[in-house]
Amino acid sequence: MICKDRVAVVTGAGRGLGRAHALEFARQGARVVVNDLGVESDGGGRSSEVADAVVAQIRALGGEAVAHADDIATDEGARSLVATALDAFGRLDVLVNNAGFVRDRMLVNLGEDEWDAVVRVHLKGHFLPLKYAGQHWRAEAKAGRAVAARIVNTSSGAGLLGSVGQGNYSAAKAGIVGLTLVAASELGRNGVTDNAIAPAARTRMTEEVFAATMAAPREGEFDAMAPENVSPLVVWLGSVESGDVTGRVFEVDGGRICVMEGFRHGPVIDQGARWDPAELTPVVAGLLKRAQPNEPVYGG
Repeated sequence: MICKDRVAVVTGAGRGLGRAHALEFARQGARVVVNDLGVESDGGGRSSEVADAVVAQIRALGGEAVAHADDIATDEGARSLVATALDAFGRLDVLVNNAGFVRDRMLVNLGEDEWDAVVRVHLKGHFLPLKYAGQHWRAEAKAGRAVAARIVNTSSGAGLLGSVGQGNYSAAKAGIVGLTLVAASELGRNGVTDNAIAPAARTRMTEEVFAATMAAPREGEFDAMAPENVSPLVVWLGSVESGDVTGRVFEVDGGRICVMEGFRHGPVIDQGARWDPAELTPVVAGLLKRAQPNEPVYGG
């Protein structure tokens, strides 16, 4: 019961990772707002029944939950998401940004609408809930009320290392890492931490890839790609136990947790004057020889 009496909002919680997170939060004592548009894997269609079904599961476990079926990549939907938590439970402690879908194409074939749709749901769909949850927590802190709030964003290995055929998705997920770092710094003074995960699991977005590259686990074997494997870290990050952890990105899959180390200053040279372009071939070669090589792009 590591999250007993806390209130957690999980976006995209109708299926896959989000559903697993919502159920684990409930098992650990949290009251949960289950957000999901109920769309198809390509973003089309819409149904409130998907979120309602997860709420029913949580209640069957003896937990408390309410559904929210608005689009959190809109200003109105994000506002109402936070309002739903406050109206139903009187508080908000945890925001898990998880909603998303993919429209994969090689860059030269990627349509503008496919770019906009993926960046919108992933990046804007993280920013707006974070904004309005952050406003609430800032107001609480200014009013002198203690805040121990947590944000968990969902990036991806594609955003950290790149992924062939996923330029839109990779760019959006990389943007989420930048957003996480800024939010951790800006909101920390108000008692809010912000971390990101880069999960690997079998969901609607990945099931075709895993089906083509990995054999299904045999009966009794540990299913390393089950979404439920990711949720314990997410729930821990949403608990009061994680108060000294912020601005971090964790890669998580199966039983593996890895702290990802992003851009940091590496080899440097400064001659104290402007360079001539003709001088730079040996200079850059020398810097790169001293630098760590890039990790390979997924699918490269």
